[in-house]
Order: sequence, then C-alpha cells, then structure tokens
Amino acid sequence: MIKNEYIHKGTFEFEAGGSIDGLKVVYHSSERPWQKGDERKVIWICHALTANSDAEDWWPELVGPEKLFDTEKYFVVCANMLGSAYGSSGPASINPATGKPFYFDFPKVTVRDIVRANDLVRRHLGIKKIDLMVGGSIGGFQSVEWAVMEPETIRNLVLIACSCRTTPWLTAWEESQRMALEADPTFRECANIKGGEAGLKCARSIALISYRSYEGYNLTQAEADIDCMFADRAGSYQRYQGKKLADRFDAYSYYYLAKSVDSNNIGRGRGGCEAALATIKAHTIVIGIDSDRLFPVCEQKFLADHIPGAEYKEITSRFGHDGFLLENDQLKEVIEPLMN
Repeated sequence: MIKNEYIHKGTFEFEAGGSIDGLKVVYHSSERPWQKGDERKVIWICHALTANSDAEDWWPELVGPEKLFDTEKYFVVCANMLGSAYGSSGPASINPATGKPFYFDFPKVTVRDIVRANDLVRRHLGIKKIDLMVGGSIGGFQSVEWAVMEPETIRNLVLIACSCRTTPWLTAWEESQRMALEADPTFRECANIKGGEAGLKCARSIALISYRSYEGYNLTQAEADIDCMFADRAGSYQRYQGKKLADRFDAYSYYYLAKSVDSNNIGRGRGGCEAALATIKAHTIVIGIDSDRLFPVCEQKFLADHIPGAEYKEITSRFGHDGFLLENDQLKEVIEPLMN
C-alpha cells in the first residue's frame, strides 16, 4: 500500500462546533490507482485508536499481496482518523493563526466527523460502492456509523469487537486515561508536542489492561523464577508498552481520540440505536471475542439482533479485546466467504 493525502477545498464543520479550512486526511491504498471503470472490488479498512492508515503494518497477517485483503487483487483503502498523530488534521497539526500546533484549540472530534472526513476521501477517489468495509474496535464505531450514514454505499460490512453506543464502562476506562494525561503538569503547558509524555505512558498502561485478559497476562508475563521476591515482569512490560506508544504518538492526539470514543452513539438524533441500526442495508457479519471485557459479546449480539439480516459469529481468544489483532486464522475463516 502507498501513502496518500487528501486536502479538502473549503471549510469542514465539526459536529460539536468549530471548523477548519484545508482539512487533511492521510490514507493508504493499493499501489495501482483507482480509475474510472475499475472492476476491482473495493475493501475499506477502518483502523483502531492508535493505529494508522498503513494496515499492512498493523494487520500484516491479513493485509497485503496474496493475503485475505489482497492489495493487488482488490483496491484496499485505509484512512487515518481525524485527530490522530499520523498526519490527518488534529491537535498536533499546525494552526495557521499561530504557527504552532493547535493543541486544545482544535475542534472536538466525534466519530461522525471521522466518518464524514473519510467519506470525502471516497468521493475524491471516485469510488461509488464499497464492496467490503471492515472495522475492529474504534474502527467498528466508524464502520457502523458509515453504514447508517451512507446505506447505499456499502455492500458488505464486518464489525469486530465493537458497539453501537459507548457504555459507562468504556467511558470510565477512557476518562481514567485522560486523568493520567492531565496529571502530567507538562500536558497543560502546551510548550511543545512532546508535552504530557509521562502521562501518555501511564494512559497506555491503563488502556493495555483493558485490552488484554487475566489469562493472557498469566500466559505471557509470568515470572520464570519460582523463588522471585518481587514480581516485575508484567510491570516491566507495562512500562515498555508505555514508552513504545510515547515514541510514536503524542498526548494531545491521544486525548482527542479518547474523547472521540465517548461520542459513539449511532442512535443520536435518529430515534435511538435500534431505529438507526434498522436502516443498515449492507450484508453484515458481527464478530465477538469470548474473552473481551472492554466490549463484551453482549454488545456485538445487540448489533446482530438489530441490523436486518446480520449474522453473529464468535471467536475464541486468550487475549481479550486484542484478539481482533491476533486471532487471524479465525477471522479469516469468518470473513473469507465474503471475498467471493
């Protein structure tokens, strides 16, 4: 896949208020460009919270030449979310009025804003129909929102480990991460884009616990020494993962994306979730993960129960929510029939 960028000509209005000119969306797509009359099937991947538009990088077992989402056989697209740290417009972007990053002057971002921006890319490319849209976690938020917003555009829809409305449980996890960022005094100073780095490391550690499972930690982070006095392997792992994210992300983008999670509500202004889901026309498969405690399977079953004709499938994993990135063989078995 190759990296591209789309610059919107005109003003982009945000759902929660505010606007910017020259909105930018970074996206990756198959190397062979999309052309008028192209007969390839279009596969659109919506990425999760801190991932990026290079789906071959974070989903290497499923995306790429001769993989399930074959980037040579199909036209595969993944667009970077608004507010992210990977080039699309967000708090880390330069504010033309100050010559410095927007920081907190950037408008609040909702899931609907992200989808509207991504749909601008689709229109820019001249794609009329998306043969398969797939999204896991926060990418699932985008996918189901898009299917409601543009019901005639998406033919097949795969929703993995997600929900149609943010629960109090999820908001509590997100707020705990934002509190970690706010506890870092450099975060509010906005002196440079690396502000809040210590808070970001802590936020990542909190998030990681919600993504994994009791069994998964015991399987991968158990102490090798049966006589150890102070267990530290799991602690070292948390610190490593915190630093790993801080090396590639910034606290301000993380704060905005965590807040965008709270905006997920497919039924807002549409008569409730059930009414909104009933308008989806895409052939839909909803996939739950048996050990996912961030998005328990009851949430995916709700989606399947209220999207007309939807199928529910459940995969098994020891690794909780992150199973959608790890259980590739099971995912392939469920999704592959849609590729024909």
